[in-house]
Amino acid sequence: MKSMTLTKITDLKINKNPLCNINAKIPEINQNEILIKINTCAVCHTELDEIEGRIKPIKLPIIPGHQIVGRIIETGKDVKKLQKGDRVGIGWINSACGKCEYCKNGYENLCQEFVSTGKDVDGGYAEYTKINENYAALIPENFTDEEASPLLCAGAVGYRALKLTNIKDKMNLGFLGFGASNHLVLQIAKAIYPNSKFFVFARSENERKFAKELGAYWCGDVTETPVEKLNAIIDTTPVWMPVVEVLKNLKPNGRLVINNIRKEDFDKDYLINIDYSRDLWMEKEIKSVANVTFNDIKDVLNIASKYNIKPEYQIYDLLDANKAILDIKEKRIKGAKVLKVS
Repeated sequence: MKSMTLTKITDLKINKNPLCNINAKIPEINQNEILIKINTCAVCHTELDEIEGRIKPIKLPIIPGHQIVGRIIETGKDVKKLQKGDRVGIGWINSACGKCEYCKNGYENLCQEFVSTGKDVDGGYAEYTKINENYAALIPENFTDEEASPLLCAGAVGYRALKLTNIKDKMNLGFLGFGASNHLVLQIAKAIYPNSKFFVFARSENERKFAKELGAYWCGDVTETPVEKLNAIIDTTPVWMPVVEVLKNLKPNGRLVINNIRKEDFDKDYLINIDYSRDLWMEKEIKSVANVTFNDIKDVLNIASKYNIKPEYQIYDLLDANKAILDIKEKRIKGAKVLKVS
């Protein structure tokens, strides 16, 4: 099968084509697995983190990609829930142990045996993939493959971040950065919290204009001060400076949720600039998002289907995966980027 495979860690400033076009072997399934012919796979900033070594794949070579939509073409003998022909999606969660305290309490995203699609096992930058049937979600019929793919991570992890803000209707919510994830979360938040106000911090004028089109109440640069204080902020930016800049805009008991696996830098000067009395006093806090649960994926698909929430996206051919990654690196972003596989 065709695949775009990562064979070594590299710096995109030096190597602008880190993924190799490799003829890979079609996966063989066991009794609990399904084989999927991939139609689309959305591109995530996490792939950039893998390529540049901020998160380490368990093995190299590895086929990246964890926002996969395709059709089941083969099922193992013990598969009960799904059947050939079903259109399914695969996200970042490929499996978890199912036995630890976290898994038993609905937090398999924190499981020590959490397996990530496209990092720990081969993912969706290829024509075929496999997965245990318990981690494949049926795709609602009112989405095209291209529309569904970004929901499986940008949507799902964004929805998890939204839940972690603990906001309620009529509260003010901020979005730091406005790419593939936050443009979906703003739409979800508008549907769930119709009387809230939404504030977007983005350096790009195009991103601010896009946010206004989607219903943001206020938009500005990360260094600007909004017209009102915020109950919560969701951060999707790749660096630390914006986080430090916006903390001062939180209300007492406010929470900033960082929706990243890694930051691209760790500049201590930025952290030194956090003013405890201004930025964290009065029970303000910073919280991270770790992975997603399978329920996050199912829930965001149901919510997006109910409210007809659709992502903005650009389509690339599978063999143009390097260009899609480089466009993310160089911040040529509006919405999501989706690889068309078949």
